[in-house]
Amino acid sequence: MAELKTKVNKASVEKFLNSVKDEQKRKDSFKILEMMKKITKEEPKMWGPSIVGFGKYHYKYESGHEGDMCMAGFSPRKEALTIYILPGFDKNKSLMNKLGKYKTGKSCLYIKKLEDVDIKILTQLISDSYKYMKQKNR
Repeated sequence: MAELKTKVNKASVEKFLNSVKDEQKRKDSFKILEMMKKITKEEPKMWGPSIVGFGKYHYKYESGHEGDMCMAGFSPRKEALTIYILPGFDKNKSLMNKLGKYKTGKSCLYIKKLEDVDIKILTQLISDSYKYMKQKNR
């Protein structure tokens, strides 16, 4: 089985975020960083080369594949800011309807820039996701 690339490491979160070339994305990333620090009350760590994560949980699939991942996290990708909402979006349809301009994947929320979304709603989504993950992984 291949070794996981997305593992917690000692790389500097601040150095990584400062390396984001797009100025708006860099500013937005620091805002998300502060938002997640406040929500999780945890210090951020780098997961792999490009995910800023908070907390940790262990997963194991029926296939036998297992590993660790952050309970809350984000990544300033080239196309969009990616925020990991690990429980997915089905439980929060009413919040999603109020969020603003975004796209989703299975557990990924893609936002071009923070001004496209309602920050209070985004904060609530991240908070709900983190609380769910903490409860599920006691």
